[in-house]
Amino acid sequence: MSANRPAAVVVLAAGEGTRMKSATPKVLHALCGRSLVGHVVAASRELDPEHLVVVVGHAREQVRAHLSEVDAGVRTAVQHEQLGTGHAVRMALDELSDSGVVLDGTVIVVCGDTPLLTGETLRRLGETHAADGNAVTVLSAEVPDATGYGRIVRDAASGAVTAIVEHKDASEAQRAVREINSGVFAFDARLLVDALGKVRTDNSQGEEYLTDVLGIVREAGHRVGAAVAADHREILGINNRVQLAEARRLLNERLLERAMLAGVTVVDPASTFVDVSVSFEQDVTVHPGTQLLGATHVASGAEVGPHSRLTDTSVGEGAVVSFTVAEGARIGVGANVGPYAYLRPGTDLGPRSKAGAYVEMKNASVGEGTKVPHLSYVGDATIGEFTNIGAASVFVNYDGEAKHHTTVGSHCRTGSDNMFVAPVTIGDGAYTAAGSVITKDVPPGSLAVARGQQRNIEGWVARKRPGSAAAQAAAAARRESEGER
Repeated sequence: MSANRPAAVVVLAAGEGTRMKSATPKVLHALCGRSLVGHVVAASRELDPEHLVVVVGHAREQVRAHLSEVDAGVRTAVQHEQLGTGHAVRMALDELSDSGVVLDGTVIVVCGDTPLLTGETLRRLGETHAADGNAVTVLSAEVPDATGYGRIVRDAASGAVTAIVEHKDASEAQRAVREINSGVFAFDARLLVDALGKVRTDNSQGEEYLTDVLGIVREAGHRVGAAVAADHREILGINNRVQLAEARRLLNERLLERAMLAGVTVVDPASTFVDVSVSFEQDVTVHPGTQLLGATHVASGAEVGPHSRLTDTSVGEGAVVSFTVAEGARIGVGANVGPYAYLRPGTDLGPRSKAGAYVEMKNASVGEGTKVPHLSYVGDATIGEFTNIGAASVFVNYDGEAKHHTTVGSHCRTGSDNMFVAPVTIGDGAYTAAGSVITKDVPPGSLAVARGQQRNIEGWVARKRPGSAAAQAAAAARRESEGER
């Protein structure tokens, strides 16, 4: 256990976020595969706190349900009325106290709408707090433009924080300060509990401000310090969809940089998008216009894209996937997919198999070396090894009420424009003729022909379409043929 392990992390996520203009609570808006609050919870969890409490308020049942999905160990505290940040923290501490928890150590308070905040930055905040012996440590940042932010005012000799001055109240000298308050703090737990009981509401908003705790502990003779974030962009809060898009861009750049430094070639980072849960092996190539989402994993030497979207999909070593949409699929070693393929959930492509141009698959297992080259639908099927499915084939799996399964064996050759009407089995080594509608099982090694006899009706065009271009072309061909004889 780390010596700097926090006694608790409190995440403030009770606000409505009206500027998002959305029926979805602000903290549940997503970027790069996680909600805003999900990112903050994940960063907080890296500290291994003894307790992790999220303060909920607006749409609290919806937020609670989401939290239970992303981190079952999170506790929630309810702020029924939005009475300020100090009040929100007090609700979290009351929740712990009511369950018999006596806090001793460091309490870190973070905002639920800061998705770029990292666990490493929070860890450094805790380390600075402990090393400097502070009662309160503010996470600060030096920004290019501090307009609108609260300025950190320090004692020139000791470096201690003497005040946080809001922009509107700052002097010209204070406005020149570029170090700002992030709204993230580390507190001595016992001093925090005591100070929150002394916070007043005699301000313009009639609220309990968490920042008032700093003045209370300082007046009691305790030290207030600050830890400067290495990257000021980490503290960006999200209040509208413009800021959400900017945070998504920054996080995506961070994720792609991490991948590239680990040995992934991203041809055009500006047009490539990944989720935080995507993983890569070395020597992967990602081509432009590609989205990798969910729990997608791409193995060594594989190429994905251009213009592909893979969700919860595994791509095997050396596979090539282009112009493809895949969800919940497994693409085997050396497989070839696309262009313009659609792999739906349950698709399992074996090693060196192929799902080619304009092929759609769903709940289908395809064996090693088997090819479905083009213009086909394969649904609810098992296909063996080294089989070839002819162009424009359809696995007819739905009778209007239930889905049925088709099995095609190994080393089969099925003709173009086949309909396999499930349930049906094609034995190993069997062939089917082009244009067949297969409704009965085909024994191994057999040729199935299921189509009507062709009948040519001589002179039909001349009789039924006299004077048409077709009739004139036919007459000319007949005269040319007769002349040759």
